[in-house]
Order: sequence, then structure tokens, then C-alpha cells
Amino acid sequence: MARKLRSEKRPRQDAHAYWQAVREKVCRVCLDGDGHGNCRLDAEFDCPLQTQLPRIVQIVGNLQADSMERYLRELHMIVCTECTFQSASGHCQLREDEECALERYFPLVVETIEAVHHASRRSRSRSS
Repeated sequence: MARKLRSEKRPRQDAHAYWQAVREKVCRVCLDGDGHGNCRLDAEFDCPLQTQLPRIVQIVGNLQADSMERYLRELHMIVCTECTFQSASGHCQLREDEECALERYFPLVVETIEAVHHASRRSRSRSS
């Protein structure tokens, strides 16, 4: 059963800032990219990094985990349970074959989101 996300503890960031940071840091190294942050996925597929980013931002903001395993458990319980590639039993061939961009780049995505959070906090404290 999919878990529901709690409302964010911190004010919502501009989604554009998160996506720009992910494109700069993650998409540049993605196997499905062109090395410049542009996606080369087949037009029939949506990039899960982009489509699931708001939910991932909430996971990172709400959990503030001390280990990547905790973040991954949340990802699997909240995002993967609703993915069309995962079976009802929880098996995901994409994840197993390391073809899932969310799974493959999740540590870097978490690091990037945390960096945006920290930069936002520093900016708010300077303007106070």
C-alpha cells in the first residue's frame, strides 16, 4: 500500500529551482542525457526524475534522514508503489536491471535537493 506524504515542514520552494539544480547536477551525468543536461529519452517515456521531483522534494524535506537507505525505503513506498513498471508484488525489472533513473541517480538527487534546501536557508537567514 502506498504511503501518503505529510505536508512539508518547510515553506515550498520554487519547483523550478529544484529542477534546474537536478538538470545541472544529475541530468548532465545521466545515461539517457546528452551530457549537457538535456534528455534523450524516447518521446513515449517521461523522465521519472522530472515527473516525480515534487514528491521526492517532499520525501527529502520531510524525512531529513541520516542514511540513504531510509530515503530509498520512502522512495519505494511512496513513489515506486504507484509506478506502472512495478508489479503488485513489489517486483520491478527496471530497478533490478538498474535501468530506473530514479533508483540509479537517487543519491545524487537527494544531495542536490539538500543543497537547494541549504542554499535557501542561508538566503533566508541573510535577508532576515
